[in-house]
Amino acid sequence: MPYFDAASTAPLHPVAREALLASLDEGWADPARLYREGRRARLLLDAAREAAAEAVGCRPDELVFTPSGTQAVHTGVSGALAARRRAGRRLLHSAVEHSSVLHAAEVHEAAGGSRAELPVDRTGRVAAAEVAAALGTDTALACLQSANHEVGTEQPVDEVAELCREAGVPLLVDAAQSLPWGPVPGPWSLLAASAHKWGGPPGVGLLAVRKGTRFAPQGPADERESGRSPGFENLPAIVAAAASLRALRADPGTAGEAARLRLLVDRIRARVPELVPDVEVVGDPVRRLPHLVTFSCLYVDGETLLHELDRAGFSVSSGSSCTSSTLTPSHVLRAMGVLSEGNVRISLPYGTAEAEVERFLEVLPQVVRSVRERLGVPAAGGGEVPAAGGGAPRTAPAAPAAEPAEAAGLVVDALGKRCPIPVIELAKVIGEVPVGQTVTVLSDDEAARQDIPAWCTMRDQEYVGERAAGRGAAYVVRRRA
Repeated sequence: MPYFDAASTAPLHPVAREALLASLDEGWADPARLYREGRRARLLLDAAREAAAEAVGCRPDELVFTPSGTQAVHTGVSGALAARRRAGRRLLHSAVEHSSVLHAAEVHEAAGGSRAELPVDRTGRVAAAEVAAALGTDTALACLQSANHEVGTEQPVDEVAELCREAGVPLLVDAAQSLPWGPVPGPWSLLAASAHKWGGPPGVGLLAVRKGTRFAPQGPADERESGRSPGFENLPAIVAAAASLRALRADPGTAGEAARLRLLVDRIRARVPELVPDVEVVGDPVRRLPHLVTFSCLYVDGETLLHELDRAGFSVSSGSSCTSSTLTPSHVLRAMGVLSEGNVRISLPYGTAEAEVERFLEVLPQVVRSVRERLGVPAAGGGEVPAAGGGAPRTAPAAPAAEPAEAAGLVVDALGKRCPIPVIELAKVIGEVPVGQTVTVLSDDEAARQDIPAWCTMRDQEYVGERAAGRGAAYVVRRRA
């Protein structure tokens, strides 16, 4: 069964498995003790630290191991902010950071600090000029991922790091997705990563704090890991994590594998829009991770799509609100302003066979067609679309005169209906609206806020705007042609 979700967690690297089993016998003792077993454990820990530091591009005494990448991010953010309290209390981060950064920012804000969110373009990339303009004298810390975990877009970390260095502001880089493919360039100050992203075991993260970066560890005090990560080290997992990372760096075939996976992803990016109507491939097509591609399908229930792909033998991920217990679309897709419904993220692990990708491209159109048919959508997409459930969408008369002029016209009541139903019902009635006139969709589904504007972009219609409407919102669209 093809596993296409390496961005969530990569399969355990064979070297990691061997190192884990071996270190269970040799690395069980306390590395802080002076007796023979402790000294042996300490040698293993030091060797693992040196290997990880070499891969990261820092000194061994600048790197500590944490229980997870999330813990590394929280530790890095809180420690850097606490150390620079006198310089300022403003945290700067992009709108597409991993949730661990956003949660750390919320904790900081709740404690009386402030934060500023940097916008991204439609590919999910931050502009270095935006960072330069946002760096102020009260900025205590900036955070920027090296590459996005959902769409694969690489960020201008080296350029931003230089800007931060000139401004005297430390930069924390979340390198979880990119570290398996190479070190992060630029004069960054702090870096966090997670072992299970590169084929190490789960439960191991790393945090690098370069010399000269002010840092005040927060939380429980402990003499282990330079006081930055309390608790007894999971030495077997740490050894396995470092061994697998070192194996990736030392393998001369790693660069070739990255190039091979990039070609497979290029094939997916090119073929999916040809095979499946009404698809938006998102993320930067060039400046991206080699193994990751994301696309969204109009008129598709994301949860059903993922279940059907799983039944067909493919394990993929999604940022669609239709797969979320909170019914909230991915904050990454929302910040980019792209379609979220029917979202699929494919991240190919090392060794993915070309035949598996070809089979996926054969299966995907059938799966999407099947899901759309269940919702009453023609396989060809586009044009007039029957209402979900086979009946006509509920419509209301034109809005009363008290409403804004742009809200006049046909009104579609999609209240209480989850994505992708509001967009399907909009697509059905747009052909009934005279050119230049409007249709208003009433919806209380959170995804409609980004999916209706995204639909307008894809179908060349004008999105007029949104206004409050009872327990939901009214989305106004003007027909262009």
